[in-house]
Amino acid sequence: MSQPNIIYILTDDMGYGDLSCYTAQQYQTKHIDRLADEGRLYTDAHSTSAVCTPSRYSILTGRYCWRGPVKKGVLHGHDPSILEPNRETVASYLKSYGYRTACIGKWHLGLGWAKDQHAPHGVDYTLPIQDGPIDHGFDYFYGISASLDMPPYCFIENDRTVGIPSVPKDPVDFSQEGRDGFMVPGWKDEDVNSTLTEKALDFIKQHDTEKEDPFFLYLSLTGPHTPWLPKTEFHDQSGVGPRGDLILEIDDTVGQILSLLEEKNMRENTMVIFTSDNGPDPCREEMTSYGHMSTAQWRGQKADIWEGGHRVPFIVSWPVRVPEGTVSHSLLSLSDLMATCAAIVDGTLPQDAGEDSMSQLSEMTGQTSAEPLRESIILHSFEGMLSLRKGDWKYIRGAGGGGFDLRDRSRIGIPHTDDRVVKPDDPQEQLYQLVNDEEERVNKIHDAPEKLLALSQELDELIAAGRTRP
Repeated sequence: MSQPNIIYILTDDMGYGDLSCYTAQQYQTKHIDRLADEGRLYTDAHSTSAVCTPSRYSILTGRYCWRGPVKKGVLHGHDPSILEPNRETVASYLKSYGYRTACIGKWHLGLGWAKDQHAPHGVDYTLPIQDGPIDHGFDYFYGISASLDMPPYCFIENDRTVGIPSVPKDPVDFSQEGRDGFMVPGWKDEDVNSTLTEKALDFIKQHDTEKEDPFFLYLSLTGPHTPWLPKTEFHDQSGVGPRGDLILEIDDTVGQILSLLEEKNMRENTMVIFTSDNGPDPCREEMTSYGHMSTAQWRGQKADIWEGGHRVPFIVSWPVRVPEGTVSHSLLSLSDLMATCAAIVDGTLPQDAGEDSMSQLSEMTGQTSAEPLRESIILHSFEGMLSLRKGDWKYIRGAGGGGFDLRDRSRIGIPHTDDRVVKPDDPQEQLYQLVNDEEERVNKIHDAPEKLLALSQELDELIAAGRTRP
């Protein structure tokens, strides 16, 4: 059998409870549900970080981002690249095995903008961009530099902006306030998802299955991250507000991709993975007015070290290999894409690549194993707090959730609960046994001191080792 095409659909800030194939009840994500029916749904999948830049670094490199210079926070649209010049990525690795590679959507790993100290933001948009996706293994790139609430507001094709950002952009909502920047004339935030969908479909349409090697498409959608601006035809369709409507627009994107794959007779031997870069940043009314819990039963939300910050939906479908309608409760990290792709092409990763990536291919294809493929995972909060998950136990080094500044979040109307406010007498370590305490409410540091010590020591050892992959 020939090597499969691989499509990785990454959403931005989608929660474990945002899909009806998980726990959402107020609306139906029918196309993503179909993907789950035709493949394998994971209940214990995690982004390596609770925010996007470090999570995306791990997705493309198979390495924890905190091993490099970014210990906390995220990049902005004009920041330089954090990808090391010779660092192997999923794209560069698959390209070496003959894959045609494309990145369409949000990048958020920094770019080498041409500098001009006299220009706004110190950038000359007329000159080529260095150190972008096409310098890290992708044959083609069409997307935006960072999140949709960060300037510059323009598309980038390969190493050039599509038009020149020259018009000051008025903030559409709270997420763009205080982020003064320029947009290209005629820019509309609500058109971004449909434009990216169109570009992804074009890339697939242009592929000749009989003459060309397989392709890897990294489709990095911008929703349901703020601003919550779905296309007009999706307005008021979810029943939970604009963020839910944006999720339904994303669901439609998935449906269009699946239909095109079927039309081109490519569906059977195409691996489609659907997931999110981190947990959700929900709209208050979703919970208070409509009862929609985007984090499901998990504590916390985007940016937090608690489960709501990084436990994400994860679905894989590959009709010729992945058993349909199955569920996996195995531990999975989004960093595992690197080693999984190496296993798909029957390759071997170099020692200095994918240091924290474990192949999930056997688990995805339903092969049983006496030992788990992944014994543990290290997790990372917005403020740089680390946690070690191993089996049913979760050790957190720090107090509270390690997420966003709650005073600032309250100012802009984002919901939070009082238990996310760190008090002076809060213990500086946390230990939870998730099998009995999914909501991470019972801190067992005094009940299980031996387990606390063992996990703390193991975290230190894994940090010092520089890798977790054998």
